[in-house]
Amino acid sequence: MSDLPPMTSVKRWLVTTNHKDVGILYIATSLFFLLFGGVLALVFRAHLWEAGGTGLLSGNEFNQAVSTHGLLMVFWFLSPIASGFANYLVPLQIGAKDLAFPRLNALSYWFYLFSGVLFAISFFQGGSFAGGWTMYAPLNVPTYTPAMEATSGGNAVVLALLLFVFSITIGTVNFLVTIHRSRAEGLGLWNMPMFTWSWLLTVWMMLFAFAALLAALLLLSIDRLFLTQYFATEQGSGLLWAHLFWFFGHPEVYIVFFPALGIMFETFQTFTGRRLVGRKWVIIAMVLVAVQSFLVWMHHMFLTTINLEIKTLMMATTIGISLPFDLMVFALIYTMVKGRVRFTTPFLFSLGALVLFILGGITGVFLGAVVLDYEFRGTYWVVAHFHYVMVSGVTALIGGLYYWWPKISGKMYSETLGKLNFAVYFIGFNLLYFPMFLAWETPRRVFNFSEGMQFYHQIATVGAFVLGASFLIMIYTFAKSWVSGPDAPDNPWEFSRTAEWAIPSPPPLENWDGRPSYASGHLEFANDEAAATDGGVATAHGDTATAHEEEHADHASIWPLGIGLGAFVFFLGLSGITPYVVDFIQSQPGDVQPDGLMGTGAEASIIYPALVLVGIAILGYTLFKFGVEEFNVPEMSVAERWPFEGVGNTKMGVWVFLASDVVVFGAAIGAFVFMRLHMGWSEWTTVPFASWPGLLNTYVLLTSSFTVILALVFAERKNKRGLLGAMSATLLLGLTFMAVKAYEYGVKFSEGEYWWYGIEYSIYFVTTGLHALHVILGLLIAVFMIYRILSVDAYLEDHRPVEFFGLYWHFVDIVWVILFPLFYLM
Repeated sequence: MSDLPPMTSVKRWLVTTNHKDVGILYIATSLFFLLFGGVLALVFRAHLWEAGGTGLLSGNEFNQAVSTHGLLMVFWFLSPIASGFANYLVPLQIGAKDLAFPRLNALSYWFYLFSGVLFAISFFQGGSFAGGWTMYAPLNVPTYTPAMEATSGGNAVVLALLLFVFSITIGTVNFLVTIHRSRAEGLGLWNMPMFTWSWLLTVWMMLFAFAALLAALLLLSIDRLFLTQYFATEQGSGLLWAHLFWFFGHPEVYIVFFPALGIMFETFQTFTGRRLVGRKWVIIAMVLVAVQSFLVWMHHMFLTTINLEIKTLMMATTIGISLPFDLMVFALIYTMVKGRVRFTTPFLFSLGALVLFILGGITGVFLGAVVLDYEFRGTYWVVAHFHYVMVSGVTALIGGLYYWWPKISGKMYSETLGKLNFAVYFIGFNLLYFPMFLAWETPRRVFNFSEGMQFYHQIATVGAFVLGASFLIMIYTFAKSWVSGPDAPDNPWEFSRTAEWAIPSPPPLENWDGRPSYASGHLEFANDEAAATDGGVATAHGDTATAHEEEHADHASIWPLGIGLGAFVFFLGLSGITPYVVDFIQSQPGDVQPDGLMGTGAEASIIYPALVLVGIAILGYTLFKFGVEEFNVPEMSVAERWPFEGVGNTKMGVWVFLASDVVVFGAAIGAFVFMRLHMGWSEWTTVPFASWPGLLNTYVLLTSSFTVILALVFAERKNKRGLLGAMSATLLLGLTFMAVKAYEYGVKFSEGEYWWYGIEYSIYFVTTGLHALHVILGLLIAVFMIYRILSVDAYLEDHRPVEFFGLYWHFVDIVWVILFPLFYLM
């Protein structure tokens, strides 16, 4: 399936892989989750109308509303709406026809959508997650919240987050490859539009920050599903979660705000009629923030037992990260002062975002000081500061929606309604959040407050409904524009200066008639795009076909939707298997029972194991069809690719993915080191019964790396028999590794030692099991490649897929070389 149905067809939106369609899907879906999270906020704000705790909600219902509101807004609204803008605009701004991997782009959307559906279903599984959006241990495991959530509903939320992070990872790899390898001729990194610059830094932060969150969620989900003991012990589990979560959580602030900042840069330039003042210094400042964002996570942990010297260091890095933002703020102000401001709706929202962010940043400096943080932490001061920073980003994103609406829809909107929207929004925002500074003594996440704070809370509740009304005005404005608005010109803004305004509104399917070029110093179009190049045509398997005489880009595939559906069914099934694990544990002899057996709540239902099996079947079928589908993605004949000129798209994608996986394994191994040091290195129980299984598996995997190299050599020589033999040997060695691992686990189980016996056992089984899962995935890929060799003589004309598989397999081997001494020799 390669032909794309018309936009009026439902089928179009189910099969499309075009970046503009995917961008629209992201924006529309994120706005739905904005309304979802907003309604939850209105409900608990209404509950807080009066002191005394006699409002609309019970304590459990209040905790669920607050927790799910935070999760929806941070994960399912803020990042995805920015991703929607990036999907639509980044290829246009850099002169590309699409993202590097269009089908993976569609897959990232379907993972996002189905993760949100799974999240919503949690409310119907006995109750959703109620442990706060930060999911602090030990409240993130059922042991310590027995009356607050049913196991299945809480599990569904954690698994939905896992699926969402898979979506983010796929999208991140795609954007990094696209921006670094598909820029128009003459468009160097320094000269990219500011929105694209902000998104490039955002996805670099996403790559590593969300990998840390993925590791944390994997450990948490295994704790909840299989009752391991990472976060259910008193041996430092709370501190472990805080380190893992906030290593993600603080970069997430900038991940959310950077796209908004990019929109502010674009709109300030357009509506002041001048180039951004200090543009290169602003870019350098953004790079510094992106790097520093990973060095300040512990300022969220000033109230823990971390020693004062470390806290002081983190205080210094926290104050330091504010300095580049000072430069950016002054650049925006000076651009406005030196230009001629036009107070359009997009500019008003961007200017409002700047004002709100300044207030949010100043109040954040208070929290960066250790002494003041002791007083303010856990109060509504943090709530107010957090929203002034994060929702100021929302303000700019709404400005971006108005700014690019004519380009996306081909229609103009009413400036009068737009300005009314801004006025109501800005008033509602400040009515809602500023009183929280005045009511700062109120503890956060508590469904009651003292009578002296009631006035401030009532103002905030009124502000919440005013702010909610502003979004209804926004929806009405865009709906009216869509139905009866005048047609938009190609460029409705006089001083816009980026490439998307040089083409019709809305843009054609292929974006450009000719090849965009900046070689002369300004945007021009050449007509040599069809020339055959060494880049060739990317196909479904990551192969690159020889250049066609007439390259045709495909835009439709049903299999990303199918894979997303399979993952959804699989995770929904997983959410309800905990009762079966409980039954298994209780059937085992011995007195060692995990704390997690307390309060698991849900009863076993045969539906959940059935859904797991159905999900696996759907995934197996759709992934296979995805792999064999012919799907052509022509690479740009001429493009700026520094510093990755000599690396193909797929190879760079593999390297970027592996960089993310390094963080996942680093977090898992770091958890082992942290917990062992916390317990005492010599006090740690060594779980493996002997070192020889680990040593044998080390030899087996190292040998398998050699056979993969042989496979690549045979592929380069177009020797089918040798290639098939080497790949088969790799498969057999991988199966040998798994057999030894199964024997090792079997010995432990026969001795009555399981993963729930204590933190040492949990870490051993989970860490080595995570590696074994990577081996299994590699074996499945090897089986598929052997099938392709037998059926269509694959990889003889183009050996690169064998090389890409080898990169993954070598990475898995290297990880084992690290795990072996840690678990078997120390």
